[in-house]
Amino acid sequence: MTTTLQPHTTALSRRSFLVTLGGAGIAVAFGGLVPIAHADTETVAAEGLALNAWVTIAPDGSVTLVSPAAEMGQGVKTALPLLIAEDMDADWDKVRVVQAPSDAETYGNPGFYGIQLTGGSETVRGYYQLLRLAGAHTRKVLLAVAATHLNVPVGELATEPGRVVHAGSGRTLSYGEIAALGVLPDPLPQASEADLKPADQWRYIGRREVDRVDVPAKVNGTAQFGIDIDLPDMLHGAVLRPPVPGERPERIDDAAARAVKGLTRIVPLSYGVGIIGESTDAVRRAKEALVVTWSTDSRARGYDSAALAQAYRDIGRDLTQHGVPARTEGDAPAAIAGSARVVVADYLTDLVYHAPMEPMNATARVIGDRVEVWAPTQGPTGTQGFAADAAGTTPDKVTVHTTLIGGAFGRKAEADFITDAVLLAKEVEGRPVKMIWSREDDVRHGKYRPLAAQHVEVGLDRASAITGWRHRVVADSIFARTLPEMFKSDGGLDTVVTDGTIFNYRVPAHLVEFLRQDSGRDVGFWRAVGYGQNVFGVECMIDEVAAASGVDPVALRLQLLSDQPRARKVIEAVAQMADWPRPREGRALGLAYTDAFGGHCAEVAEVSLDRDSGEIRLHEVWCAVDPGVAVQPRNIEAQITGAIVFGVSHALYEQINIVAGEVQESNFDSYRILRLSEMPRIHVEVTPTPENKPAGIGEIGLPPIGPAIANAVARLTGGVRLRHYPFLPDRVKAALAG
Repeated sequence: MTTTLQPHTTALSRRSFLVTLGGAGIAVAFGGLVPIAHADTETVAAEGLALNAWVTIAPDGSVTLVSPAAEMGQGVKTALPLLIAEDMDADWDKVRVVQAPSDAETYGNPGFYGIQLTGGSETVRGYYQLLRLAGAHTRKVLLAVAATHLNVPVGELATEPGRVVHAGSGRTLSYGEIAALGVLPDPLPQASEADLKPADQWRYIGRREVDRVDVPAKVNGTAQFGIDIDLPDMLHGAVLRPPVPGERPERIDDAAARAVKGLTRIVPLSYGVGIIGESTDAVRRAKEALVVTWSTDSRARGYDSAALAQAYRDIGRDLTQHGVPARTEGDAPAAIAGSARVVVADYLTDLVYHAPMEPMNATARVIGDRVEVWAPTQGPTGTQGFAADAAGTTPDKVTVHTTLIGGAFGRKAEADFITDAVLLAKEVEGRPVKMIWSREDDVRHGKYRPLAAQHVEVGLDRASAITGWRHRVVADSIFARTLPEMFKSDGGLDTVVTDGTIFNYRVPAHLVEFLRQDSGRDVGFWRAVGYGQNVFGVECMIDEVAAASGVDPVALRLQLLSDQPRARKVIEAVAQMADWPRPREGRALGLAYTDAFGGHCAEVAEVSLDRDSGEIRLHEVWCAVDPGVAVQPRNIEAQITGAIVFGVSHALYEQINIVAGEVQESNFDSYRILRLSEMPRIHVEVTPTPENKPAGIGEIGLPPIGPAIANAVARLTGGVRLRHYPFLPDRVKAALAG
């Protein structure tokens, strides 16, 4: 008989663990353990045994798992804890999920430099390995404790959901029974990639049967979003902002506002006027009663979106103006100059608003140098910094409670609504202030996706093969404002604005340039960001090259992706789903593909066109997506469907118009979005490759749908190209007229 040395045990209550990179994988080990002589049974009975920062097990066998990311409808409150549960062999029916506190050292996303930030389709990708290792480590701790208690070698033990099993004697210990012992091994075991379950043993990952944990509360109305926060002694707040950003109040006539019953305070701010009152109605009425004279010297007063779109297009065409290279592979200009034929096109994309159902809001309380914030924020780490700046304190003295988010799409990673709440709360120290933007505030003061122009040139040889590809992106920078140090270190390149211009297609020479503009208006992250605009240029140009070469666009893509089996798989799959290229009476099909966020996604759109009105009707969409590991297949289908809807809406309808610095839209009566009656039928096929790590899935479905629509219109009309988002009826009619 072989004997195995059993680890000693140490009793403890809640402890966190550290993550270090090195060796063959990621080693997970606890830090700060304090050995004590006996188990703290009262703590274990009341709170459960905290095996690490992610997992607490109660004596009744219930398991509490921490979700470190913000739940904004994308399903991460299920997907992330599911990863822990998989490798610790938890019983999912006994799992409870709680939101992580604001603590980047413990809960930061490795994919975002260790900060707590949800966005960029980086959540499951960033946490995947870490959380699976946390689960594997938890399982090893449970096995070690069970081995000591049962007095058997660890190697003779196995786990089933929620229990440790010793097959030789038939004895078992539930996870609750192990927790009740109140002990942990000393030294603690470590976990590496070798301890992770192989895919053929997964119980939860990739299974359609797992339901999302956030849905029941959203259905029965008990879910708490930021806008639902209600605290004792709470006041309400709002901020009146100038019609043009960058201006300030020069004179405030608040006589009528002060007469409003329930008004508490008028607060002059450097960027507007704050209002605090006993109710939302009092605040609204006081805000409407204010008469403010604003300064008129903002640089943004010269912003005219229609004129800038044409100016940006002209800049893209002017090859004497050089940009910052994002990719230089071969000598594309020389290759194009020596080509037998050159296909040239310009693509324009208008400003777009995020349009979350829950507008910007936050609740804050300031007591001395301590700040507490309740907010639907995508970035607790950033919120700590923003709140600290506003309150004149340090981030370590700011506590952030991240609520459920009623739509974000990049907008709720920003600081403005957090700053509003904290500045108002400072004025009434000790009392919480709940600040809500009106829909009009939300529309007119957004951080829109940049207005952009793309100039694309592709050279073809006599056999119609591509010789060179030149792609120029003209836009304002997001990173220059949000990540200035990174922007500087990259030499003025904004990698998020140029996302999507660097692709898997095999071309012999490829040049991508970013020509930064500085218009005086802030621009920000919007679902799929650069991919959402630049894949439009890439995929429409691929179709234009196919037409110029007399090649089927599916066949051309497969040829250019001959060394990309995952890309070919989704293109072939979606073509089969849509029965490409079977003609439809009065309708046509268009296809587009993207490799955004580490995945592969191809879509086919079926459209018809009313030539008299210029209105495009989208009837059906087929999509094939390879997400790598499909952590939650049903949720992937839902996310892809939502992204397609978002993409259709911005391709056909959505635009922010700015004249003399002022936004012309104010609410959904003037900011047009896709309506329920205009929804196409959508079919999604998930084709996972479990040997690959998960891709980002929340945004990948958006970029292909716009170019797929444009390419379908071109096939329907014999080659009429739509090159300006959105495809408004007047723009369509102008394209038809030539």
